[in-house]
This record gives sequence, structure tokens and C-alpha cells, in this order.
Amino acid sequence: MPAPRPAVRSAAVAAAVLLVLSGCTSSPGSPESSTSPGSGPDGRSPVTLPPVHAGFDYQLGGAYTPPKGVRVVSRDRKADPADGLYNICYVNAFQSQPEERGQWPADLLLRDGDGGVVMDKAWDEPLLDIGTPAKRKRVAARVNRWIDGCADKGYDAVEPDNYDSYTRSGGRLSAADAKAFITRLSVHAHSRGLAIGQKNTVELADSRRKTGLDFAVVEECGAYDECGGYVAAFGSHVVVVEYTAQGLAKGCAQWGGRLSIVRRDVKVTPRGDVGYLRGTCRD
Repeated sequence: MPAPRPAVRSAAVAAAVLLVLSGCTSSPGSPESSTSPGSGPDGRSPVTLPPVHAGFDYQLGGAYTPPKGVRVVSRDRKADPADGLYNICYVNAFQSQPEERGQWPADLLLRDGDGGVVMDKAWDEPLLDIGTPAKRKRVAARVNRWIDGCADKGYDAVEPDNYDSYTRSGGRLSAADAKAFITRLSVHAHSRGLAIGQKNTVELADSRRKTGLDFAVVEECGAYDECGGYVAAFGSHVVVVEYTAQGLAKGCAQWGGRLSIVRRDVKVTPRGDVGYLRGTCRD
């Protein structure tokens, strides 16, 4: 099962992003709207965004009946969406799940100077090689098939994880590579009627219009004082997952009246299993 991967945080980066984005304001039909208007590079038709300040649940570790009051759910692409709710489909887009490594062509796994696979060691995941237009096209073809599966199941949006994997590449990939790749995914998601969320990576939030991203799915922005950077870019269309009581308290104190915030256990354990934990700003 996929598990959340809190990004490497930098107070200096977060502060710089806040300065860059502090002048951003909402315009009709943009961050604060319920639809995203065709302002991205694909000239898309409107897609439906998650409801703002709504009950949220993060169910990547296994699907279960959402608690009362939940209106937005994120689940793994292999799970079915929850009936009657706004459903976000998780795909690991920039790295390979450990068990799926052998399903990728060897040349699409990022290599170091000795030919070894570059790994996200924290999660034992190989980074995908998106360093050239040709390879981005090939990797996107595979990820877009997963996005098609999300659309076919009835999801409302897609959450491509590991947008920030270039920061773990040892300089072999760049922010420009990541943005070029996510733009490909955005075009395809919109063609299937899906909104697409930026996962973490506050330092690239100011590129959300060029890349076609519609909303944000954020881990621990309360704990690391990063929520403001996402709000400046996406308005209230930010769903937040915290993993500590302190992070939840900080997020709720600053943003609980505006954003969708939930606390989950780090393994996002299904309800009823040992280790399950869930909290909200109302608890």
C-alpha cells in the first residue's frame, strides 16, 4: 500500500515562496471558485474542484466507510471511489512503488553515474527518469493510463505524488523537468474531466497556472508553517494532512476556518485496524 511521504522541509524556501506569492489575489473563477476555468496551458473546459473547508479523509492505506461529516476522500488508484463524495485518486507519478519496480523499462528508472538506480531511500522507491522530453512522454504514457483508470472508476480528481522527487535526484533532475512532466499529466487529466492536485512542493506553487494544477494536497503544512504559500496560489482549495497533534493544532489555529484539515496516522491505517488514528479541528 502507498503511504504518505512528508516532503523535506526548508524554512528558507517556504519564506521565499511566501514573499513571492504574497501579492497574489483571487480572480473570478480562479483559486476560490468551485470550478477551474481553462486558464492552464491546455485551454481546458472547467473541471470541478474539491469543496472548500470540507470534512476530509486520507485513505491511502486502505479504503473504509468515511466518517460522518466527510465530503472529500483521497484513495489509492486501485481502490474504488466513495459513493456520493468528492473523490481524489492517488497515483505515484514521479517514482515507482517498490513492488512495481520490475514493471518499468530499465531505461526509465533514473540512473547515477555508475549506472545504479537513484532511490528515494526513505520509501525504497526508484525515481523515474523524466529528464528528457522523450522520456517524459514515455513515463507519462504509463501514468496517464492510471489516470484513465481513475476517470473510468468515477473519481473527480487525481493526486500525482512525488512532484518534489527532483530534490532527491542528486541534481540529475530539475524543477523544470518536474514542471514539464506535471504539465503533461494536467493536460491528460483535464481531457478526462478530472481536476489535478499539486502534491506538496510549496516552492513550485507559483507555477500552478503554467502547469495547469487546480488545487493542492498538502502534508504537514501546519507543522512546517507552509500553508500560507499554498493558499496564496490555490486560495482555499487546499486539503491538508497532518501527522502530529502539534501539527494539527497549528494548522487548525491558523487555517481551520478556511481549509480542509485532517490528522491521520503516518501509515494511513484503515479504520478498525491497529494503529488507526484520525483527528479534526473539531476534536
